[in-house]
Amino acid sequence: MIQRMMPIDGSSKAKRLKWGPYQNHLSWAYMKELREKDKTLKIYDVNPYIEVYQLRKNVYGLFNQNCDGMGDVWMYIIVGPERGLVIDTGFGLGNLKGLIEKILGDMPYTVACTHRGPDHVLGCVHFDTVYCHEYEVDNIKSFVKPTSWDYLFDENGANIWLQFDKKDLPSYKDFELIGIPNGYIFNLGEDYEVEAVWMPGHSAGHCMYLDKKGRNLFAGDDVCSDVMACGSGPRANSFYNQYFCIEAYRDQLVKLCDRLDEFDYIFPGHFIVNLESCLMLDILDALNAIVKDPECYDFKVVSPSGNGGEPRVGYHKYVRGFSTISYSMKGVYYPKEF
Repeated sequence: MIQRMMPIDGSSKAKRLKWGPYQNHLSWAYMKELREKDKTLKIYDVNPYIEVYQLRKNVYGLFNQNCDGMGDVWMYIIVGPERGLVIDTGFGLGNLKGLIEKILGDMPYTVACTHRGPDHVLGCVHFDTVYCHEYEVDNIKSFVKPTSWDYLFDENGANIWLQFDKKDLPSYKDFELIGIPNGYIFNLGEDYEVEAVWMPGHSAGHCMYLDKKGRNLFAGDDVCSDVMACGSGPRANSFYNQYFCIEAYRDQLVKLCDRLDEFDYIFPGHFIVNLESCLMLDILDALNAIVKDPECYDFKVVSPSGNGGEPRVGYHKYVRGFSTISYSMKGVYYPKEF
């Protein structure tokens, strides 16, 4: 039997050609229902690649299909009294800047990223200035370069995973990347504050954003209804490598779980959104179990290395009623060399 994923009749101009990893059934069912039936969905002429959903009175979700076959991606706009905050920039497909300014009108705005993933940061080239956690600055710089989009095409220049006009990808340009500390506050006017919450694991400087007034947490890839890859261990050509581990994520999540009275809902970087804040306790339970005994995994996945080396082994631990946390055995604890 050939495993396949049924198509979703979405409104985006881009069309799926091929998937990388298959998504789990719950995420797929949720996205099909949302993309085909949500009454807030809107497509703007300025950027027909992005589906815009009004998630709250002052929060917009910008949904874009992932250009490289991985999980489809959310970007967010929080509209404050005097200023907007844009969270993540996707691959930058289409006129992203024009779309944001169409939604916000004349309101000024700030752009901030959760982490270095190409599906979250390649669109940074549309903007002059972007914020991120201070540990992620060099990691993002290493990912955003003139050749960053080349892998989306085969040797003949044809799209591999997603059909779109190649000319609609942005051209590389330099931009200012400002590193911020844990706890940094973005003031969107009056008393509307959004706090940067450092949450390593998926990446060293992975950062969530806590909308205090709206009581929403924008969680990036440390929360995902498909799989949470939060324990890879040190990576080649990466910075602050000691924080690519389960233990680092667990230590910071303990602190956030003490603040569950400050937010009600979670908006991750992929798939299911509007998750209840109590989910963080279930994630913490799974992280604690892994730290206590890395061999307590529920299943493992063996994949080719891609370069002729040893196969990669990913261990998965279930998060109760949600998804899985994936990790390697070298990605559980802080490395001894740091």
